Amino acid sequence: MTSDFESLAEKINQLAELTVALRRENAELRIRNAELTGEQSIVNQRLAQARERIAGLISTLPMAVMEEEEAGE
Repeated sequence: MTSDFESLAEKINQLAELTVALRRENAELRIRNAELTGEQSIVNQRLAQARERIAGLISTLPMAVMEEEEAGE
């Protein structure tokens, strides 16, 4: 019976250690997720700026060039 209690105590200790490790990993993952979300926001802003610049350049193209490109599609 004593060995059953020792076995149970060991399993409880393992569970407690695993819980601590998982909480630590979860906290690290939350931090990493926040970092990646910030990076994604920056990339989306840069992409929007690039789209605006491209749209601006397209609007300055002569109409004949744009018609030729549309005909080639």
